[in-house]
Amino acid sequence: MRRKGREQMTENIDVTDWPHAKPRSKVGRFDQTSIALHWLTFVLVGAQLAMGWLLSHGGDEIPALVTAHRSMGISIWIIVAARLFWRHSFAHLPPFPASMPKLQQRLAKLNEYGLYGLLLIQPLTGLGNTLFHGRPFALFAWQMPALLTRDEAVFHVFRLMHKFGALALLALIGIHAAAALLHALILRDGVLQRILPWTAG
Repeated sequence: MRRKGREQMTENIDVTDWPHAKPRSKVGRFDQTSIALHWLTFVLVGAQLAMGWLLSHGGDEIPALVTAHRSMGISIWIIVAARLFWRHSFAHLPPFPASMPKLQQRLAKLNEYGLYGLLLIQPLTGLGNTLFHGRPFALFAWQMPALLTRDEAVFHVFRLMHKFGALALLALIGIHAAAALLHALILRDGVLQRILPWTAG
């Protein structure tokens, strides 16, 4: 009886020693296409935010940087649209762990759809900013003519929307990243492992 008690105590200590413990439960994984699109979006958005920061600090005089920022914005729009189509048509969406409170699940979904929404809106406000500037512009490898006449008021509205959209996007990304670290390092409930490309299913 004493031996069994010691074994049980040892087992309990191993489980509660969270820095060295494995996730308590496996909640399944997203499909490989969803994982690939997620991390492709992550890389492109990170590069886009970095370029936006450079442009806001005097990079407007670098045409190549402006063209890259504009072209990558359109690429992100296409990838996010493809992600939403895949998600609602073919994707495997693993459930949240049973230990995750319903309110937390709802907040996670709100954050996710907020990110989707901003990632679709930001390229459009940037494009509006470009079009109402009323000048020729480069997009990918093409040189586009001025498609609209310059409208100062509309141009500044789109510019302002793009600026505040970037700040909102940064805030949501920060919340998303903080929640991922919380689940990975403290709760250890397998939520982050669902989307990591190198973890086994």
